[in-house]
Amino acid sequence: MKTKEKNAVKKEVKIKSKKLVFLPFIIIVLIYTTQVYFVQLKNSKTYGKEEINKEDVIISNAQNIDLDSIINKNIGENKREEIEKKEVDLEYLTKYKTNPKLPKGMSQVVQEGRIGKQELIIKKIYDENEEVISEEQISAKITKASMNKIVEIGGANYTSNYTVKVGDTVYVTAQRISVMLQPDESAQKIASLQKEDALKVIDIQGDWYSISSKGVKGWVKSESTTYINPNQELQQKANASGNTNKQEKPKEQLIAKLNFDMKLNEPSGLTIDQFKKILSDNKDTNNVLQDNAQYFYYIEEQYNINGVFVAAMAIHESAWGTSKIANNKKNLFGYGAYDSNPYNGAYNFTSYSESIDLIARVLVKYYLNPAGTKIYGDETATGSYYNSPTLTGVNTRYASDKGWANKVYQHMQYLYNKL
Repeated sequence: MKTKEKNAVKKEVKIKSKKLVFLPFIIIVLIYTTQVYFVQLKNSKTYGKEEINKEDVIISNAQNIDLDSIINKNIGENKREEIEKKEVDLEYLTKYKTNPKLPKGMSQVVQEGRIGKQELIIKKIYDENEEVISEEQISAKITKASMNKIVEIGGANYTSNYTVKVGDTVYVTAQRISVMLQPDESAQKIASLQKEDALKVIDIQGDWYSISSKGVKGWVKSESTTYINPNQELQQKANASGNTNKQEKPKEQLIAKLNFDMKLNEPSGLTIDQFKKILSDNKDTNNVLQDNAQYFYYIEEQYNINGVFVAAMAIHESAWGTSKIANNKKNLFGYGAYDSNPYNGAYNFTSYSESIDLIARVLVKYYLNPAGTKIYGDETATGSYYNSPTLTGVNTRYASDKGWANKVYQHMQYLYNKL
């Protein structure tokens, strides 16, 4: 028994000795691993804690994207995904200001907008027929800043529908207006005129006036002028010019144009009061559409688009102005939102009028007119997503929901029937 006990003690001693030898080795390994971890952590970047000045331009995060791993990556047997880098226009915003001295329904530009440029990284998914089935913006980098357009709109209690004719005198409304050699923004600039300068209209071509003023002859954009002499009483001038209140077209005449395949790149012809009538509704619990009804009239006047269609889009996309994006971002259309991350992708606006104006210009420029069509101002349609100027044509590339066109049309019918 004693011999067995001795042997057992010896074995125990050996085991303890082995443990004592192995323990320092484990400690050394742990120390080394810990040091390597902290060295790597120190050299790494923590983007989540990086402070960014909100006034700075947001820079693209495209440099963090491994393009090679995404381009032509198969995401299914019959689908593929690719990344496209392109430079596109950065649209300006339009700021509306009410001028109580201007006739109701009249607008005048006091600062011309300037389009900027931005570089986009776009992810596209193609089906087995190489047709684009989805498109999502991953990032954007501003390469040239845009400048807001400022428009004064009439707030007086009378209206005016006077049309300027050759031989009339008009007056500059912007702080400064460029006189061009030809009726084209890209033409040679020959002079500048100041606010309230008088211009004699020699000829009219589209949105341009050929004028003579202070010995200068050239072309100016008509939107930056007014026929009303700023040195006279506005209503007296309006009445003297033969203006009468704009007559409302009867419901039968307006609704006769309504059909699913109607052209949407034509105004509805509704007056401001008619837009306010059809957009006053108990479904509009926050009075968002009602309080901004006039802007659907002004987009018709400026951009040749059916304002009832745009209002129906707003109702559908924002659930009568009650959606989170509409409430928090003043964005009635979910503009900029993508299916993968709709709220964070949606643009922020400072007023509902900005989102109404911008979506109208986007639709006219990219969806409703073929490439090369002369549109508002001196702009030309790119027709990037053009299929036809109808609900079906817009639905093709504007919305992933194939039933979008039918839903918007139902709202259009509802609004037209309220006339």
